[in-house]
Amino acid sequence: MRRVRFHTYGGPEVLRMEETEEPVPGPGDLLVRTEAIGVTLPSVRQVRGDGKGGGVPLPGVVGGEIAGAVIAVGPDVSGFAVGDRVTSLTLTGSYGELAVAPAFLASRIPQGASAVQAVALVRSGHVALAALSTAAPAAGESVLITGAASATGHLAVQLAKLQGVGRVVAAVSSPAKAEFLYGLGADEVVTYDQDSWGEPADIVLDGVGGDLLPRALAALAPGGRLVFFNSGGGTVPAYELLAGAKTITGLTMRRFSTVHRELYEQHREQLWELAGSGRLRAAVHAELPLADAAKAHEIIEARANLGKVVLRP
Repeated sequence: MRRVRFHTYGGPEVLRMEETEEPVPGPGDLLVRTEAIGVTLPSVRQVRGDGKGGGVPLPGVVGGEIAGAVIAVGPDVSGFAVGDRVTSLTLTGSYGELAVAPAFLASRIPQGASAVQAVALVRSGHVALAALSTAAPAAGESVLITGAASATGHLAVQLAKLQGVGRVVAAVSSPAKAEFLYGLGADEVVTYDQDSWGEPADIVLDGVGGDLLPRALAALAPGGRLVFFNSGGGTVPAYELLAGAKTITGLTMRRFSTVHRELYEQHREQLWELAGSGRLRAAVHAELPLADAAKAHEIIEARANLGKVVLRP
């Protein structure tokens, strides 16, 4: 089978298409023939060696989001069978014609929905809904979303409005993204380089982190809460939390999907219902062949995407 791997850490140029042995599903796993593969900022950071512990072991394979048909089921799996079309997060090896996915992270794709739509909607939508659920906005509160044009961010903008948030501020890297975000319901669009991001917000959903995290915290109103769900790291002055009575909550989907299993399932049904009714739009910025994985990473690294970047095997 064909798979994209990298033998040294670096930029998009280190990605190589190779022939490798077919993976075998272990206990609790599904083997999926991929039809669509999501490209994310965490995937890019894996290749750069920026992940926890200095990066994945070399030669590296990227973990991420997939959609496709189940072709084999590992031991101790119930609820899925060969032929089911699913979307899932994979912990490793998503950039390939076949991928192993943990069954507990998989969900079925409804009849009539495409694999590309599933990759654009489900995982990013789960993150957006989990972040909003964790923040628990009250009616009329304001929310600022960093990385607002990203695969997760643009869904969070729409979902926040659907939940009755009074003011949604979209924070992005370029003013060229403003029209896209206003079209999705954002009330304000700010860029990271602006001196001010406007009136402080009750809630910040931070999908960027790194050097932007202190500014995201500063954008909170007194008593505000920040939900941190990115792989970019970052540090904040503890006194800022004390002086402003602010809180930061970390969010990982692996824990959320395990601890809040019933809510996670409700979110899955909600996402497909909203998408099917046209109230939620999962934008796809580009569909590229698997061989162009490097080009897909270039788009993400340049922060040029409006919505999801998808690879097709």
